[in-house]
Amino acid sequence: MNARNIIFYKLINLKNWMKKEIQIKKEFKKKQFQLVRGMKDILPEEQKYWLHIEDLVRRLADKYSFQRIGMPIVENTELFKRSVGTATDIVEKEMYSFFDKGNENISLRPEFTAGIARAYIEHGMLNLPQPVKLYALGPCFRYDKPQAGRYRQFNQINFEIIGEADAICDAQVILVAYQLYQQINLQVVIQINSIGCPDCRPEYENVLKDYLKKYRSKLSEVSGKRLSKNPLRILDSKEKDDQEIVKDAPQQVDYLCEGCREHFIQVLEYLDELEIPYALNSKVVRGLDYYTRTTFEIWPVEGEDGRMVELGGGGRYDGLAELIGGRPTPAVGFASGVERLVSLIKERKAPVKEPESLDIFLAQLGIEARKRAITLFEELYEADIKVTEGLARRGLKAQLELANKLGVKYTLILGQKELIDGTIMIRDMEGGIQEVVDAKKVILEVKKRLEKARVNVNELNKVSAIGPT
Repeated sequence: MNARNIIFYKLINLKNWMKKEIQIKKEFKKKQFQLVRGMKDILPEEQKYWLHIEDLVRRLADKYSFQRIGMPIVENTELFKRSVGTATDIVEKEMYSFFDKGNENISLRPEFTAGIARAYIEHGMLNLPQPVKLYALGPCFRYDKPQAGRYRQFNQINFEIIGEADAICDAQVILVAYQLYQQINLQVVIQINSIGCPDCRPEYENVLKDYLKKYRSKLSEVSGKRLSKNPLRILDSKEKDDQEIVKDAPQQVDYLCEGCREHFIQVLEYLDELEIPYALNSKVVRGLDYYTRTTFEIWPVEGEDGRMVELGGGGRYDGLAELIGGRPTPAVGFASGVERLVSLIKERKAPVKEPESLDIFLAQLGIEARKRAITLFEELYEADIKVTEGLARRGLKAQLELANKLGVKYTLILGQKELIDGTIMIRDMEGGIQEVVDAKKVILEVKKRLEKARVNVNELNKVSAIGPT
């Protein structure tokens, strides 16, 4: 092939490549983007449930003197490897980990406790009066299989008491968890266990391994791998065959040292005093390496279709601070998923505070009226009047239709004539009656009418409560 033909074919190939590139760009422009798999939008109509939960959490925090703490979404990956444990599902499979532009290995937080412990150490909170009570509320991330009610970005509530080993702290954390679910009309029972401490747990792990080795061939693939690395995790396996095997497994409580046994008895005595329903459950071991002594889960009294569903859980983690570079510091806490709480509120039709209703709609006609309406809106708001507007709409009919949809009591109408006359028209949206008032007295007039409307509603409610005589 001569040079001329080579150039010719290269030009053809270049032309085809450019056509393909143009086509790809056209398709890209047309593409309708959707949520990343496992993520969820929280739309405006859903926000009332989230605000309700935030309000419940804040009130519980105020009641028991917990202070809010906020940590970054990203942390050093090694923090979670050391605290959560390299043999856990979270570290092995679920963390969003990557190297940033500075070649630092960082991860989106899969849970709160490790970050809270890191902040406690880094900011010298051990010098504060102990214990330090902290709570957190926000998003966490785990690359898990998306399921109904379970997302890769999920929101979590944590309450932590750091710096005190006394069993009363375990009981108080459980009390906060119990009351959180009580507030949404859900009866729960605390499934509770003690997994001992580094002094007494090794003996139990050896006994448990000896028991499980007899059933090695019948264990699920995941539990087979855990047998040597983390045998306790087999106890809370969700596989039916595994559950049948561990049903008669030795129990940790029979191997507790004197200190752990006494601590566990005290926790249960406090729960008895608080009249919090609980059940001893030797299978509650939680999934993270940092737990010691008390572990617990919150279950509904009756699960869906008779199945028990874990709503939240926690426990004591006295060795965590030392694992991540601090001095030995006792601590206990619990976590609960917000998405699950939202779902339960909807299922049980628990009362939720609705957004405050609007009183006034501000309508305008013409460019000059719109200019005045902008400042009038601010004046009404500063006067503590619940006002909204239709400034982007030009026709009066469209604005009145919007006012009707919003359910306001009155609409203020400002047009060219009203500007010239120094007046404003007040329209009663229920009766349709319109009245012209002095623009300088409109705020006073609006307040007077709103107060009269409230009095009438209260009188009507009193009559309804008394009933017919």
